[in-house]
Parts: sequence; structure tokens; C-alpha cells
Amino acid sequence: MSKRAIILAGGKGTRLKPYTVVLPKPLMPIGDFPILEVIIRQLAFYGFDHVTLTVSHQADIIKAYFGDGSKWNIKIDYSLEEKPLSTMGPLSLIKDLPENFLVMNGDILTDLNFSELYDYHVSNKNTFTVSSYVRETVNLYGVLDVDASGKLFGFREKPITTFEVSMGIYMLSKNVMSYIKYNETYGFDTLMLDMIKSGKPANVKKFNGYWLDIGRPDDYMQAIDEFEQKQYIFLPKK
Repeated sequence: MSKRAIILAGGKGTRLKPYTVVLPKPLMPIGDFPILEVIIRQLAFYGFDHVTLTVSHQADIIKAYFGDGSKWNIKIDYSLEEKPLSTMGPLSLIKDLPENFLVMNGDILTDLNFSELYDYHVSNKNTFTVSSYVRETVNLYGVLDVDASGKLFGFREKPITTFEVSMGIYMLSKNVMSYIKYNETYGFDTLMLDMIKSGKPANVKKFNGYWLDIGRPDDYMQAIDEFEQKQYIFLPKK
């Protein structure tokens, strides 16, 4: 079965400055490869044969690097955003979407099995599947629990809060396109709320492996270190 992926690669990488002043964020190197090349190699490994890159900022540099994808034995084409359309809006510009397809950000380091996510979504006949991850956040301060009269009744030293977050990796049915207007800005957050309002909420599939969004300098440096140590889990070989 043919498998299609849409990779969102049009952002300016504002949070990752000054690194992204010269290079677009998807071409930021992780070890010997740009992060987007790591993703494309992974998708090819898991049986995806067609990738569309949604591009805007420094699009020509991305096109020059990836070309038609023949280097990785995968078809690559491009969809150009002439204005920022957020995360879901760019899909409205792609006219040949299949019944089911993967959408993801172009700055994610993970060892997710993309084929398993694809099969889970299709076999369950989901409209939208969010791949999620449990993230822990350490509060850097001692937290005071204070009652209405100003008296302290509890104290927590640097408590840890857990959140289940979106990994920026999704499986979509073509039915989702009924929510997305042509060439209009439309984000993942708005789509999730609209689907809940319509009584057809998205499904969530929790992932317990490795995941890191490299959008911030600290996370980018962490990704470089961990990719060097664990490259075999990110780029498996057949």
C-alpha cells in the first residue's frame, strides 16, 4: 500500500535563533544529517514512498538540498505557502491527498514507528489520530499553598508536573479537510476544538519511546548530543 506523508517545513525557526539566521530550521544539522533528512530516512525505512514538503521561508534552499527524493529512494515534491497558514492550513493547498496520510513537523527527533501509527489509524477508521507523549516539567521554585486568610497550609519544593502533549505527528483521514478552508490560516489547536464541538473528537495514541522537539536552542543541543550517542535507534537499518 502506498503511504503518503506531509512534512511541515515552512516555519522561520524564530525560537531557534541565531542558528536559523543562515539555515532554515529543517536543515539544522543533527550529527552528519539535517534533522529533516533524518525524518525522511525514517519515513523511507517505514515504507512511505511519497513525501510532500510544505515550504515557505528559504524554500529554495530546502528544494535544492532534497530535490526529487531519489537519493533516498522516495518521491519528494513541494507545496509553497505564499503566506503563513499555521499547521493545518497548508493542507488546503495540496490537491492530491489520499484517503489517509501522515502529517508532521519537520523538526522532531524521535524513534517512533511511523508504520505502526499509520496502521493503527487506518485499522481503527479514525478521522484524526494524535501521537502523544508524557512530558515532565520541573517547577524551579518552592510552591506555597496559601489559604484565603494568607496562612500557609502546605509547601512543595520544586514539584514535578506531568502533561500529555502532542508530538507534532498526526495521522489524518481526508474527511478532516471539511474543516479546513482553502488558503486560510488554520492551526492544530483550532482544529482540535472544532472537532470536539462537532462531536467528532480526535483519537490519541500515547508513545513511550524517544521524542524531542528541537525548536529551542537547549533542546537542539540536547538532540545533537543524544543523536550522537543513540544514532542506531533513530536510523535503523533493514
